[in-house]
Formats: sequence, structure tokens, C-alpha cells
Amino acid sequence: MRQIFDISAKRAELTPDRIAFHEIEGGRRLTYAEVDDRANRFAEVLAQRGILRGDRIAILCHNSATFFEILFGCGKAGVILVPLNWRQTPSELNPIIADCTPRLLIHDAANAELAAQLDLPTMSFTAYADALRDSAGVPPAEFSWPTDGIWYLLYTSGTTGKPKAVIQTFGMAIANHVNVAQAIDLTGADATVNFLPLFHTAGINLYTLPVFLAGGTSHILAKFDPDPVMALLESGRLSVFFGVPAIYQALSLHPAFERADLGRVRSWGCGGAPLPEALIRAFLARGVRVCNGMGMTETGPTVFLMDPDHAVAKLGSVGKPQLLSQVRLVDHEGRDVPRGERGELLFRGPAVTPGYWGNPEATRNAIDGQGWLHSGDVGRQDEDGYYYVVDRIKDMYISGGENVYPAEVEDVLTNHPDVLEAAVIGVADARWGEVGHAFVRARPGRSVDGEALRRHAREHLAAYKVPRHVTVIDDFPRTAAGKVRKHILKAENVT
Repeated sequence: MRQIFDISAKRAELTPDRIAFHEIEGGRRLTYAEVDDRANRFAEVLAQRGILRGDRIAILCHNSATFFEILFGCGKAGVILVPLNWRQTPSELNPIIADCTPRLLIHDAANAELAAQLDLPTMSFTAYADALRDSAGVPPAEFSWPTDGIWYLLYTSGTTGKPKAVIQTFGMAIANHVNVAQAIDLTGADATVNFLPLFHTAGINLYTLPVFLAGGTSHILAKFDPDPVMALLESGRLSVFFGVPAIYQALSLHPAFERADLGRVRSWGCGGAPLPEALIRAFLARGVRVCNGMGMTETGPTVFLMDPDHAVAKLGSVGKPQLLSQVRLVDHEGRDVPRGERGELLFRGPAVTPGYWGNPEATRNAIDGQGWLHSGDVGRQDEDGYYYVVDRIKDMYISGGENVYPAEVEDVLTNHPDVLEAAVIGVADARWGEVGHAFVRARPGRSVDGEALRRHAREHLAAYKVPRHVTVIDDFPRTAAGKVRKHILKAENVT
């Protein structure tokens, strides 16, 4: 088992007085020394509460520096952090809680009401701050973080709708840092803005954690808001930026977009879904080369990131595999395909997860005996070695950077008393990239009201999962075995 040093302690040793985090709302600033001190104090608080190495705690919060203090404190204590999705309902979160059995839930004021509906002991951010003041601040006994040690869990829904926890290790964080840092020439002089949700790998790792490891500064917004983000972009305080397509769409529609000086940001990255060509060209017209990338929660996440020198010539490409990433393209029999042909993308390397928490079957299904992660995505490689993501094998679609799995939505829709069957597909949307389109069959003698069905769905699902469109049909196109042929629904769909 290989070991690495306590990350926040080492960073504090190297650059103690440099600003690690700056919260835009309120102006709070934390140096690296302060972050490490607060992480030490939190590790002590965990020990005082009898929360031991290997135990889990959950966190429910909007973006803040406090999240990262807690993340590093968990690392010091060997406790596993579980970020929860504040967009979800108690009925969606309770299965996650039952799966990972956290000992404690820490929450901010904005999510106090949701936290109170979950069956867990809670600690508010205010109580957390009080507990830190009462702790001695003595660093815990030296613990070299194992590269394969579990640091935190990120839950994603499977195609059946059952949540799966992707294990995130200390070694994955270091490997992702290497992949990002060498791709965008990251240094301690860099600064980014953190606004993507912290229950997603992008909120933690694109690019906040790599910037922390490099010794740079992350400006933090509680949530995405185009006004302060545009102001930061114009201010010259940011040098590297990452967003999902919905973020770039919102910025392109901002009143200041056509006159804003965006030239002081040297690196622009995008992931989560393909960036439409029209949007790429809109930013090119403003002198900005947005570099598409691709990865998964299971890959830490960075696998691909386009280099800016070829972003225009290779429009739509996600670039080449980064330094610590191996990639294969295989056919349905697992044979490597030639360049130019389509195949499933397989990934291997130190940034790839060891598997899913408490779910060996899902781990075996995703990662083969040679350590290759099967992505379920179809890609191709051109003659120059650049990769393109062609399509998804699975039915999953991405709405505003959020993964949506139709089976989960369909299950909720068919629980409505008027609905006999439902099939959900992702369709193009100018704002969100993709949204859901539900095709439903009414029960005999009943009729379906589309808006009433959407309200029903919202009672059980996060807003981004609720279908934007509802179409009532007599029957579905089916295979001989009766399975709905969703590709025909998609081809014939007009929204």
C-alpha cells in the first residue's frame, strides 16, 4: 500500500499565508494555514464524538469553504465523507443514507429544513464552528494517507434508478490533479471560481482541488449566478475556468457578454455534456477557445481535455487522454477497433475508481479483470489521435450538467393513478443541453393531464429530473419481446 502525505498539512507547510479560499458572498478568506488548522480541529471533533476511521459522515450544503475544511478534516481522521444532493427530496436521499449509514449529517442554514426530514443526527454549520472553537487544534497523530484509502463517496443513480456510491480515493485526487495540471499548465499563481455543486465530482475536482494542490486560490459562490461569475471573469481575478454547457449558455446570454473583456482567463474548460458547435463559435467570436473534455465520476474525473491549439481545427473533439489515463475503443466483443471506427470507451489508470461502495456486483459489471472501466459511451479516434464522443450506449441523458436516468423517472410516472406505462428519453434543449420527454399510455378509462403529471413527478424527484415535455400515445413501438424501442421514439420525436 503506497502512502502520500496529509495534503492540507503539506500545502500549509509550503504556502501558509497564501489565500486558499475566498467566499464571494460575505468576503470570507482562508489561508492555507487556516484551512489546515480548521481541518485539524474538525478531526479532533470527530474523535470526541466517537466517529472513527472508516465511519461515514454526510454533508448537505451549498458551496462554501467549510465543505473543504470538512473534506480535509475527514482525510486526517480517516473518516469517509458523503456529500448529499440538496436538489433531491427526502424520498431520494433516504435510500442513500440507508446504503452508506452515516454517523452524522452536517448541514448549512440553507438546507436545515431538508436535513431535519432525514433520519440522522445533525450538526449545523453554526454548531460546527462552535465545536472548532472548543477544540484544542492539535494535529491528529500522523497518518500517511493511503493512495487506495477511501476519502469520500459520490452517489450516482444506476440505470435501474438505484443509487450507487462511486468510491473516491486519495490517489484518485492526486492523479486527477496531475491530469488537470499538465493539461492546463496549472501553478500556484492560478485562480478559479467554484460554483458547480459539491455533490458532483466537478464541484470538487474541476478545478478546485487541483488548484488547492497547486497552491492557488478558489473564489467560491454558493450557487451559480451569471452576474457575479461574469463580474469575476471581467475582473481579471480568474485565470482558469471550468463549466458545463448550461453555464456557457447562460454566460452567452448575459447582457455583458458582447462587451466583456474575457481575455484575462487563459484556460476555459467544459465537460458534463458535449458543447454545441454554435456555442463554441459564439465564444470564439469573443476571443475565447473553450476546450471540451470528457470523464466520469468513476474516472476522478479527468480523462480527456482538448488542447487550445487544436480546439478550432478539431471542433467537437474532447482531445487526447491525459498523462495518467489509458483509453481503449472496443467493439461489442471486446476487440480493439481501428482509428476512425466507433467503439465503447474503456478507461484505466490511477484516477479510476476501485469500484462502488458495498456493491461488488456493480463493480464487477463496470470494471473487468484487467482493470478496464467500461464507460457505456461510444467514441471514435481520428487519424491524429484526437477523440470524439459519439453517443451514449445507456439511456442516460444530461440536463444542465446533471445525469438523469430514465428508469427512475419512469418508475415515478407509472405510480400516478392515470398512467399505465411510461418511457422517457432525452431531447435537445437550447438552455439545458437536454431535457426529458415522457411518452405515456393512459390507464383504460382514464386520461393523462401532462401538467398534473409533471407536478406529481416534482413531488418525488429533483426538478432537473422532471420531464419538460409529456406526450400521450396509444402504444409504443416495441421489439418482439415487448421492449419499448426508444430509438424510434427519439427519431420520430418532435417537441
